[in-house]
Amino acid sequence: MRSAARPAPSTAVDVPQASAERRASAVSIDRFVDALWLEDGLSQATLGAYRRDLAALADWLDREQSRRLDAATESDLRAYAAQRHAQTRASTANRRLSVFKRYYRWAVRELRIPADPTLKLDAPRQPLRVPGSISEAQVEALLDAPDTETPLGLRDRAMLELMYASGLRVSELVGVKTVHVGLSEGALRVTGKGSKERIVPFGEEAHAWLRRYLAEARSALLAGKTADALFVTARGAKAGEGMTRQMFWQLIRKYALAAGITGKLSPHTLRHAF
Repeated sequence: MRSAARPAPSTAVDVPQASAERRASAVSIDRFVDALWLEDGLSQATLGAYRRDLAALADWLDREQSRRLDAATESDLRAYAAQRHAQTRASTANRRLSVFKRYYRWAVRELRIPADPTLKLDAPRQPLRVPGSISEAQVEALLDAPDTETPLGLRDRAMLELMYASGLRVSELVGVKTVHVGLSEGALRVTGKGSKERIVPFGEEAHAWLRRYLAEARSALLAGKTADALFVTARGAKAGEGMTRQMFWQLIRKYALAAGITGKLSPHTLRHAF
């Protein structure tokens, strides 16, 4: 659904001291944010986050390279990431890269630039956070537990990998719809607590399993039915519908036993182990 109010234009550079490059970047950002609002109906909070990330990059490009946003090169973006590395968590860097990738794909589509400078940029791997109750080896065993030669196992592996890569809550994971998945961007649009919307990036491993699930398993599980949910069931009265939080936790417990995890697992423990 489209946001109720059109996004306000940027006013951060509406001063005589701003360079021509920075003013050009501000115009580009405004047009991109307008396009997101019109095409995807993103919330004002999400649009504001996109604007802030792009404005910070535009400021750096103007200051360090004397370039506008649309003139950035792959080397510029790598240098920017390196400069921000020390004070940035991997999850924040991933989110920022997802914004840049989406902006430059839009710029290519609109013929504003001839090539996408983010094509060869990969998201940094997030460090594994392991509480005392579950080891890194057990996390890996849990990921490997589903039988990926079957549609159900392929679905479950994709769900576990996506949870591992993104840190989603179980309720958020089972609530993802196909329209919320951006495979080309490597990101999800997620609505979390308090109906707050955010963009969540995921890495190459999760991307590969998700693509394989969509290509090889989802249609088989639906068996001719249609569903908005990304992850669907195949049995019982709810066959062909989205999974519930309780269904997923039953699977987690089954795979935990198969992986040799005998301690108590809670949603909190698993999420932070991932």
